Amino acid sequence: MNEEMISIEKNQTWKLVDLPKKKKAVGLKWIFKIKYNADGSIQKHKARIVVKGYSQQPRVDFTETFAPVTRMETIRIVLVLSAQLQL
Repeated sequence: MNEEMISIEKNQTWKLVDLPKKKKAVGLKWIFKIKYNADGSIQKHKARIVVKGYSQQPRVDFTETFAPVTRMETIRIVLVLSAQLQL
């Protein structure tokens, strides 16, 4: 859990602000998993924190949705297309 919190602070994932009057905070939930080696022994324990996003309301709890995630296949396709089109 400490590693996850350090990662969140390092990556500036969240910004701590004061809660507006008459508003409820969005809840959080810790997810715990155990990663195993091929032989069945424990490799490491993992913890991550997730927000209960289903309780959020557009323009009240958030103004934009953006997740900087991409797949390597997408990057390869873009590179191939740009090479073929000489962009």
